[in-house]
Amino acid sequence: MTASSHKRCFGDGDPLYERYHDTEWGYPVVDEHGLYERLCLEAFQAGLSWRTVLHKREAFRAAFAGFEPQRVACYTARDVARLLGDAGIIRNRAKIEATIGNARAVLELHESGRTLASLVWSFAPRRNRVPRSHAQVPAITPQSEALSKALRKLGFRFVGPTTAYAMMQAIGLVNDHLVGCPIRADVERARMAALEGIGQSR
Repeated sequence: MTASSHKRCFGDGDPLYERYHDTEWGYPVVDEHGLYERLCLEAFQAGLSWRTVLHKREAFRAAFAGFEPQRVACYTARDVARLLGDAGIIRNRAKIEATIGNARAVLELHESGRTLASLVWSFAPRRNRVPRSHAQVPAITPQSEALSKALRKLGFRFVGPTTAYAMMQAIGLVNDHLVGCPIRADVERARMAALEGIGQSR
């Protein structure tokens, strides 16, 4: 479905942003690769505009080996220096190093017999609000605080409660498309199917 411009929650006037709203934001992500990418991109977005990150997304994918955790986990100080010289991405040393560290945390999670998907989706709220305006959409929730705490305990970085909630919105743990948004119903159906599929139907 394609949203009409006067009803979109966000993104109007920017074709890339419009497409992100219409086809990606809020739709469930349950694969390890996709979740790791979203986790990293949300971390890079902290303190910046998501539009900025979105327009640099392909450069990020090229810089970080398509966000394959196994490959990024092997990055060295030489790679950090290379990335700091890459004008196509956001050149923040702490965020670059966190992206590498988070790849290693994903692999350690796998070695313990767990997946990032099962961990993240276990924090899906029991009920999903139906926001009528952007003012009703929170920046932090009890679930995002709990998810942030769990991720940090496992060695993940740049995963504060606000970043955790932004990821929850992006990957479908919650559906924060506003009432009247033509995408909302599709997102909700997909979200419920994902919850059942991953064993977290409430």
